[in-house]
Amino acid sequence: VQLQASGGGLVQTGGSLRLSCATSVRIFSFTSMGWYRQAPGKQREFVAQITTGYPPNYADAVKGRFTISRGDAENTVFLQMNSLKPEDTAIYYCCAFAPGINYWGQGTQVTVSS
Repeated sequence: VQLQASGGGLVQTGGSLRLSCATSVRIFSFTSMGWYRQAPGKQREFVAQITTGYPPNYADAVKGRFTISRGDAENTVFLQMNSLKPEDTAIYYCCAFAPGINYWGQGTQVTVSS
């Protein structure tokens, strides 16, 4: 299983980015999919998660600004990020969860300038 994250970049405060995560298998093969991020000098932290049959789940820091969704294709998950802040600067990792195993993508850098 491979996860390919893309869409990161440099954006000014208040701007938007849309991250994409393409998987090598149908996303419904997984229990859930999500996004985590890791800022320099900090631990990796939860951002958002989407699970079939449940409403999306978000970290408090991104609620109301970020939206996780599935694409029309059955192998893509998106993270729409609006009203970006400098503290959102991090490497964003796509992840997929299946019983007994987790899969991680390689990460995409998001930098928000003040």
